[in-house]
Amino acid sequence: MSVKEATKAAPAPMRAAPEPPRPSKKNRSWDEVPRWQIYLPLSIYLLFTLIPFYWILLFSLRPAGSTSLVPWPMTFDHFEKVWTERSFGTYFQNSVLVGVVTLLMTTLVALAGGYALARFNFKIKRAFMLALLCSQFVPGALLLVPLFEIFAELQMINSLGSVILAETVFQLPLSIILISNFIKNVPYTLEEAAWVDGCNRMTAFRIVVLPLLRPGLIAVGSFAFVHSWNHFLFALMFLNNQEKQTIPVGLNTLMGADSVDLGALAAGGIIAAVPVVIVFAFIQKWLITGFSAGAVKG
Repeated sequence: MSVKEATKAAPAPMRAAPEPPRPSKKNRSWDEVPRWQIYLPLSIYLLFTLIPFYWILLFSLRPAGSTSLVPWPMTFDHFEKVWTERSFGTYFQNSVLVGVVTLLMTTLVALAGGYALARFNFKIKRAFMLALLCSQFVPGALLLVPLFEIFAELQMINSLGSVILAETVFQLPLSIILISNFIKNVPYTLEEAAWVDGCNRMTAFRIVVLPLLRPGLIAVGSFAFVHSWNHFLFALMFLNNQEKQTIPVGLNTLMGADSVDLGALAAGGIIAAVPVVIVFAFIQKWLITGFSAGAVKG
């Protein structure tokens, strides 16, 4: 074979692929935005958010009368004062009881009501859903007088049961809507398959549907717990005995007419915030999933 024939038989060299055109500044995608344009606003927002928390922590840990911007020497006298002298230990127990019972009652009733709205059709279903939505526009302060009269007739004034019942009633509309939307995302064919296998409706719901509702139940329960933990108005109006009061009312007692003990108030605020922060730290994954899934269908 001659050199000319070998040259013709040899494959042509592959050309390098042309480089894709660089996007102009007008067409630049989100991934190609300079990092400082993302991190700078987020850093400013984070700083703006964390400064109040640091200020509360500073007042709670530094000695009384100190003006230092660093909590040193560190002291826990303010925490000891509010926990023992200001009865915050009792307030904490009452708040935990109100929050946990409200969580359980709201979740159970919302689960039953949400399942009924998601799986059954009845004549007043649309009207009932509209009533649930409209109830969210009614402020709790508007119903304080009728609630007080009802609880007085039931001899529930100065009882934690009155606060638990009021908190549960006000949490139910939104909780039922969220749970019903979440149940709609569970295929109905799964329950039908369980019925074919011999399960009744309750057993099929417990075995098939309930495990899939975990994110929604955690979202509803956590929302009910945090709201009842932080709510001030019902506890102030329905509880007169100091031994029955909750943490928000206890914080209010630390503010006098002429002076405010900033160290004790900051320590009380830390005690009130820590349980909520711990709860959200453990359930944030299910919380986001639950609220997003419950808001998809309606």
